[in-house]
Amino acid sequence: MNGPEQETPPAPRHGRAPGAWPLLGHLPYLATRPLSFLDSLPGHGDVVRVRMGPRTAHVVSHPALVRRVLTDRRSFDRSGVLYEKVRALLGNGLATCPNAEHRDQRRTLQPAFHHSLMDRYAAVMTAETQALTARWRPGAVVDVTEEAFRLTTAVAVRTLFSAGITAQAAEELREALEVLLRGVYTRVVAPVVDRVPSPARRRYRRALARWRTGVAAIVAAYRAAGVDHGDALSLLLAVRDEHGRALSDAELGDQVATLVLAGAETTSSVLAWALRLLADHPEAAGRLHRELDAVLAGGPVTAADLPRLPYTADVVREVLRLYPPAWAITRTTTRETELAGLPLAPGSTVICCLYLLHRRRELFPDAARFDPDRWAAGEAPRDAWLPFGLGATKCVGDVFGTVEAGLALAAIASRWHLTPVSPRPPRPVPRIVLSPGPQSMRLAGRVPGVGAAGVAPHRAGDRGAFTEL
Repeated sequence: MNGPEQETPPAPRHGRAPGAWPLLGHLPYLATRPLSFLDSLPGHGDVVRVRMGPRTAHVVSHPALVRRVLTDRRSFDRSGVLYEKVRALLGNGLATCPNAEHRDQRRTLQPAFHHSLMDRYAAVMTAETQALTARWRPGAVVDVTEEAFRLTTAVAVRTLFSAGITAQAAEELREALEVLLRGVYTRVVAPVVDRVPSPARRRYRRALARWRTGVAAIVAAYRAAGVDHGDALSLLLAVRDEHGRALSDAELGDQVATLVLAGAETTSSVLAWALRLLADHPEAAGRLHRELDAVLAGGPVTAADLPRLPYTADVVREVLRLYPPAWAITRTTTRETELAGLPLAPGSTVICCLYLLHRRRELFPDAARFDPDRWAAGEAPRDAWLPFGLGATKCVGDVFGTVEAGLALAAIASRWHLTPVSPRPPRPVPRIVLSPGPQSMRLAGRVPGVGAAGVAPHRAGDRGAFTEL
């Protein structure tokens, strides 16, 4: 719902990004400072032509055009060179398959995210957060980006494979995924790196082999046991298509990759950004602490507490606005079409940049500012807030991710103060999601409830905030 002062976005226009390098185009900017480069694009139009080596991509940030590209499945498909590179990592799973296969694949995965399973998943999320922070000590310095990734990977593994895998196997999967997620972005924007021998290419290929071998071993063990463990992998093993056919090992591996990515990489980025933004905005952190102290009263957070934590939800919502996990969604035109008056031939690459959409000044006042209160004030148009995409291909794990981020943030913020070791802002690392990159923060314990006596939580109980996310 738009606020009363909301401006109507002007008619979209198209343009071309300046500063292209010979042969490389704008790849040097995308590889070294992607956010600064993206921030410069709105000045050149709502559809901006960007050169990625010999290829041209069209970056779209106008709300009406983004919605059209993401919902017009006849004109814009999930195909082309960029998707081919991502499929090399994730396989042909739900996150990467062409539109023609998406409906059937979504039906396959949907049961793993049924609302009836969320309480079970939430219990895992809470237990893993407690296990992570139990290792923390006041005065210690931790890399919160790495810690967040370790947490969400552990949650993804336990919700997928509740029968359990060894700690060593889980760590090998996490380490391999870390290498792959760093490398796949480079291969998307600069495919030539796969043809140039280098230590980085060898590390990437070894990690890919370890990932595939590890997942295959888990799938084989589940098949051999023949036991329904009530987890996501058991659900997938039981799926049959209209002809009674079960998923093959390759298909299972592709869907496991999708679930781990949805359950680990995206949520870890949201949590890491939230911890840093709160550290940089003490007033917002104070509001959050007062709400947590009043609602939790010193106890552990559970899924039942989330509807009574509206400010916590607004913090997560605002982080998702500033740094959406699906920050750049790619499509390829399947027929002649146009955007903002710009003709596009079949096979053209279109990138819906949700990072830019969420920072449009006419949609979000003072758009670059971290301001969780904008959601309570009704200043933010919900129909232009698309952190998980839109339409039929919207992320199937959106509720899972937001619940996990909310639980983890509440559990950590209620008992810990985190202070950046360096005042310098994080330098985002180019990955599939907008990761803040390594950020060292010093830990200090806090006693829940201290200083919160008589303070009512911010809008507590007025709406089921996390059920709306």
